[in-house]
Amino acid sequence: METGYATITVRFEDPFWVLLYERSGGGTFEACKLPFGAEPGDQEVYAFLLEHWRHLKFSPPVAMEGPPERKVSPKRARREARRAVQPAALGTKAQQALALQREEGKTARARKSRAEREAEAEQKFALRQEKRREKRKGH
Repeated sequence: METGYATITVRFEDPFWVLLYERSGGGTFEACKLPFGAEPGDQEVYAFLLEHWRHLKFSPPVAMEGPPERKVSPKRARREARRAVQPAALGTKAQQALALQREEGKTARARKSRAEREAEAEQKFALRQEKRREKRKGH
Protein backbone atom coordinates (compact mmCIF):
# COMPACT_ATOMS: atom_id res chain seq x y z
CA MET A 1 0.00 0.00 0.00
CA GLU A 2 1.37 3.38 -0.99
CA THR A 3 1.10 6.30 1.41
CA GLY A 4 1.50 9.98 0.78
CA TYR A 5 1.24 13.21 2.66
CA ALA A 6 0.63 16.87 2.00
CA THR A 7 1.59 19.89 4.07
CA ILE A 8 0.39 23.45 3.77
CA THR A 9 2.48 26.26 5.25
CA VAL A 10 1.45 29.91 5.29
CA ARG A 11 4.30 32.33 5.98
CA PHE A 12 5.18 35.97 5.48
CA GLU A 13 7.72 36.75 2.78
CA ASP A 14 7.99 40.50 2.55
CA PRO A 15 5.71 42.06 1.21
CA PHE A 16 3.21 39.19 0.76
CA TRP A 17 1.84 36.19 2.60
CA VAL A 18 2.76 33.00 0.75
CA LEU A 19 1.09 29.59 0.80
CA LEU A 20 3.56 26.73 0.32
CA TYR A 21 1.85 23.47 -0.59
CA GLU A 22 4.02 20.34 -0.54
CA ARG A 23 2.90 16.86 -1.42
CA SER A 24 4.71 13.56 -1.42
CA GLY A 25 3.83 10.08 -2.46
CA GLY A 26 5.18 7.18 -4.45
CA GLY A 27 8.77 8.19 -3.74
CA THR A 28 8.37 11.68 -5.26
CA PHE A 29 8.08 15.18 -3.86
CA GLU A 30 6.33 18.18 -5.45
CA ALA A 31 5.82 21.76 -4.26
CA CYS A 32 3.65 24.70 -5.22
CA LYS A 33 4.05 28.30 -4.05
CA LEU A 34 1.09 30.69 -4.14
CA PRO A 35 1.17 34.38 -3.16
CA PHE A 36 -1.59 35.89 -1.02
CA GLY A 37 -2.14 39.58 -0.35
CA ALA A 38 -3.32 39.87 3.24
CA GLU A 39 -2.85 37.22 5.91
CA PRO A 40 -5.29 34.42 5.05
CA GLY A 41 -7.32 32.59 7.66
CA ASP A 42 -7.75 28.83 7.80
CA GLN A 43 -11.15 29.03 6.11
CA GLU A 44 -9.80 31.19 3.29
CA VAL A 45 -6.95 28.77 2.60
CA TYR A 46 -9.31 25.79 2.62
CA ALA A 47 -11.81 27.54 0.32
CA PHE A 48 -9.00 28.59 -2.03
CA LEU A 49 -7.66 25.03 -2.27
CA LEU A 50 -11.12 23.61 -2.90
CA GLU A 51 -11.81 26.13 -5.63
CA HIS A 52 -8.44 26.14 -7.41
CA TRP A 53 -7.30 22.56 -6.80
CA ARG A 54 -7.11 21.57 -10.46
CA HIS A 55 -5.25 24.71 -11.55
CA LEU A 56 -2.28 24.49 -9.14
CA LYS A 57 1.09 24.31 -10.88
CA PHE A 58 3.47 22.02 -9.00
CA SER A 59 7.20 21.72 -9.47
CA PRO A 60 8.48 18.74 -11.43
CA PRO A 61 8.52 15.62 -9.26
CA VAL A 62 11.78 15.05 -7.40
CA ALA A 63 12.78 11.56 -6.33
CA MET A 64 12.77 11.24 -2.56
CA GLU A 65 15.57 9.38 -0.92
CA GLY A 66 16.46 8.74 2.65
CA PRO A 67 15.21 6.64 5.52
CA PRO A 68 11.48 6.13 5.80
CA GLU A 69 9.74 8.02 8.59
CA ARG A 70 9.55 6.11 11.82
CA LYS A 71 6.14 5.08 13.03
CA VAL A 72 5.03 6.90 16.16
CA SER A 73 2.69 5.19 18.55
CA PRO A 74 -0.69 6.91 18.97
CA LYS A 75 -0.05 7.61 22.65
CA ARG A 76 3.29 9.28 21.90
CA ALA A 77 1.76 11.30 19.06
CA ARG A 78 -1.00 12.51 21.41
CA ARG A 79 1.55 13.45 24.10
CA GLU A 80 3.74 15.35 21.63
CA ALA A 81 0.73 17.21 20.23
CA ARG A 82 -0.39 18.18 23.75
CA ARG A 83 3.12 19.43 24.61
CA ALA A 84 3.27 21.49 21.43
CA VAL A 85 -0.06 23.17 22.15
CA GLN A 86 0.25 23.75 25.90
CA PRO A 87 2.65 26.37 27.24
CA ALA A 88 5.46 25.00 29.34
CA ALA A 89 4.55 25.05 33.03
CA LEU A 90 6.95 26.71 35.44
CA GLY A 91 6.75 23.94 38.01
CA THR A 92 4.70 23.73 41.15
CA LYS A 93 1.98 26.15 42.18
CA ALA A 94 4.33 27.65 44.72
CA GLN A 95 6.95 28.33 42.05
CA GLN A 96 4.30 29.88 39.81
CA ALA A 97 3.11 32.09 42.69
CA LEU A 98 6.68 33.22 43.38
CA ALA A 99 7.22 34.01 39.71
CA LEU A 100 4.01 36.06 39.68
CA GLN A 101 5.15 37.89 42.82
CA ARG A 102 8.51 38.70 41.19
CA GLU A 103 6.77 40.07 38.10
CA GLU A 104 4.49 42.27 40.24
CA GLY A 105 7.53 43.54 42.16
CA LYS A 106 9.27 44.35 38.88
CA THR A 107 6.34 46.40 37.62
CA ALA A 108 5.98 48.18 40.99
CA ARG A 109 9.70 49.07 41.00
CA ALA A 110 9.46 50.32 37.44
CA ARG A 111 6.47 52.53 38.31
CA LYS A 112 8.22 53.89 41.41
CA SER A 113 11.50 54.65 39.63
CA ARG A 114 9.64 56.33 36.78
CA ALA A 115 7.72 58.51 39.23
CA GLU A 116 10.99 59.43 40.98
CA ARG A 117 12.63 60.34 37.65
CA GLU A 118 9.67 62.50 36.67
CA ALA A 119 9.63 64.23 40.08
CA GLU A 120 13.36 64.95 39.81
CA ALA A 121 12.90 66.32 36.31
CA GLU A 122 10.07 68.59 37.50
CA GLN A 123 12.23 69.79 40.41
CA LYS A 124 15.13 70.61 38.07
CA PHE A 125 12.75 72.45 35.73
CA ALA A 126 11.30 74.46 38.63
CA LEU A 127 14.83 75.36 39.80
CA ARG A 128 15.79 76.54 36.29
CA GLN A 129 12.65 78.65 36.08
CA GLU A 130 13.39 80.20 39.46
CA LYS A 131 16.95 81.05 38.40
CA ARG A 132 15.62 82.67 35.23
CA ARG A 133 13.21 84.81 37.27
CA GLU A 134 16.03 85.87 39.59
CA LYS A 135 18.20 86.91 36.63
CA ARG A 136 15.38 88.96 35.14
CA LYS A 137 14.85 90.84 38.41
CA GLY A 138 18.25 92.33 38.15
CA HIS A 139 19.46 93.26 41.62
